[in-house]
Amino acid sequence: MNVQGNILQWMQQQLLRMVLLLCVLWVNMGMAQDNTMPLSPMVVPDTTSTIDSLSLMEQPVSLMMDSVAVSTLVADSTALTTDTIVIPGTVSSFNPDGMRAVWLSALCPGLGQIYNRRYWKLPIVVGGFVGLVYATSWNNRMLSDYQQAYLDIMDTDPSTNSYMDFFPPYYKEENLDKTWLTNLLKTRKDSYRHYRDYCIVGMVALYLVCILDAYVDAELYHFDMSTDLAIDVKPAIIPITRTQYPALGLQCAITF
Repeated sequence: MNVQGNILQWMQQQLLRMVLLLCVLWVNMGMAQDNTMPLSPMVVPDTTSTIDSLSLMEQPVSLMMDSVAVSTLVADSTALTTDTIVIPGTVSSFNPDGMRAVWLSALCPGLGQIYNRRYWKLPIVVGGFVGLVYATSWNNRMLSDYQQAYLDIMDTDPSTNSYMDFFPPYYKEENLDKTWLTNLLKTRKDSYRHYRDYCIVGMVALYLVCILDAYVDAELYHFDMSTDLAIDVKPAIIPITRTQYPALGLQCAITF
């Protein structure tokens, strides 16, 4: 609204100046006509006073125009200044606590990420734990089956033959190679035990990574990464010695 008012005031000043200029032209034309008429020796037109009065009339107009220009510049500078002011609410005032994020993540994986408002990490955490729990359960179930089959084939009780469940019904026990089957059951049993242990180690590692991620994310929540960060990889010739040919390699430059 201030800018529109200044524009209207400037237009009014321009219109006033044009009117004054028209008046000046009209007075000059009248004086020119008076000069063409014969003048009496006693009457001498005083043009100096007229010009002085007109110049005095133009001075307030010029001063008013200067004031309008100054006010316009001030308004423009004020507008530029207000453009650079940060509007409250656009910058997040949330300041997470690192130790609180650690305790929440230790209590339940994923709570630290929710506390840090990194909601996009929650499906990754949940999906990782669900996959590892399912893999652990499946490998443990297979380990139980093969371990029981191995124990049955190693004992002397003919009624315990759970290892036959791995074969179709038309297979007969007397047609099986017990030595080959014993080695196979032992190998499968050890393999599924290792897989189960690896899944348990993976769950513990993911649990610790969630805690570490929650702490680092909370501490670096307001970290401002510059847009100038860049990496440049290009081939390079690496000199070795004077007697050998130079080697070809890659040169990496990081700009930050």
